[in-house]
Amino acid sequence: MNYRRFGKTDLEMPVFSCGGMRYQHKWSDIEWSEVPEDGQKNLEATIHRAVEVGINHIETARGYGSSEMQLGPVLKKFPREQLIVQTKVAPSANPREFLDTFNQSMDYLQLDYVDLLSLHGINNREILDQSLGPTGCAAAARWLQKEGRVRHVGFSTHATTDLILKAIESDAFDYINLHWYFVNDLNWPPIEAAAARDMGVFIISPNDKGGKLYAPPPKLTKLCAPLHPMQFNDLYCLNRPEVHTLSCGAAKPSDFNCHLAALEHYDAMESAIDPIETKLRAALEEAHGADWCARWPEGLPHYVDVPGEVNLTEILRLWTYAKGLDLVDWGKMRYNLLGQADHWFPGEHVGKLNKNGLTEAIQKSPFADRIPGILAETHALLHDAEQKRQSESE
Repeated sequence: MNYRRFGKTDLEMPVFSCGGMRYQHKWSDIEWSEVPEDGQKNLEATIHRAVEVGINHIETARGYGSSEMQLGPVLKKFPREQLIVQTKVAPSANPREFLDTFNQSMDYLQLDYVDLLSLHGINNREILDQSLGPTGCAAAARWLQKEGRVRHVGFSTHATTDLILKAIESDAFDYINLHWYFVNDLNWPPIEAAAARDMGVFIISPNDKGGKLYAPPPKLTKLCAPLHPMQFNDLYCLNRPEVHTLSCGAAKPSDFNCHLAALEHYDAMESAIDPIETKLRAALEEAHGADWCARWPEGLPHYVDVPGEVNLTEILRLWTYAKGLDLVDWGKMRYNLLGQADHWFPGEHVGKLNKNGLTEAIQKSPFADRIPGILAETHALLHDAEQKRQSESE
């Protein structure tokens, strides 16, 4: 395993983290008696395999159903100082509720402290306002830090870049969990801002949200050869020193294997990924033109400023990579979450578009004349049964 200093926390963070949202039994709280014996044995084997290969950062959340409860008895089997444990608690308008939820997490985890506590899901302005300020949830988390029950405070986010930057610039946090990978480079400015403040940077779900790379289409597999697409994406992210760790949401012990093999190229990442990146960008330019690939996000309003709150940026991003790299299954998964997942996947899809306001909304885009046709094409290509977030699907 390779390690990186996790910003101002000074933690030696493994470059892969063991995310806890795929091995739990249920996405809701359950009684211990409901946990299948074979499922718990698999979870335990997954954690043991992670630690065995040096992935000692175990990450979970109160919102991950039975994950914390199932982790608790497993974590007790390791020396506490050997592990970096992170959990996440959603901010609330009432900091007392936030603290009560944290206490519930600690009861499930059976720990005296967590190394990392994230305010989970600072995804819109209302939640940002609930988090900041002298009586906000960030202040409550710092109170837990003074008590010794939390070592470092951060936040996770699915927000638009402007709000992520506001959260970073508040200087209320030590680290950040956010999305950034080959098919989503929109959050690079927040990563640069976090690096300037010496914050730890944790990349959320680069394998699933980053293209469903565990089941890549043939075109992507061919373009990424001799690497697996997940390995290319791993190295693409880790080639930036501002990035410290990538979440690997393992469902079973063997899920780490492909990523571990990528580390064979760790000391020569650039030479491993450069030829592949050249091929990928050439394929995108062949599909869309060089100008589109270089400038498509320019002048696009955030979804809150679009009539009907249609998420133009997300829709055009999905179209760009679904069409250019055959990532249609991934595009459908993400597109049909629009409007179905509250602030975790905000905005609406093209079916909710108020066409009367579209012209004004996109007037600053260099592609204003093309966008209406692209939106119609995207809806035809990607619209399917509406999706629910995993946490809402049970």
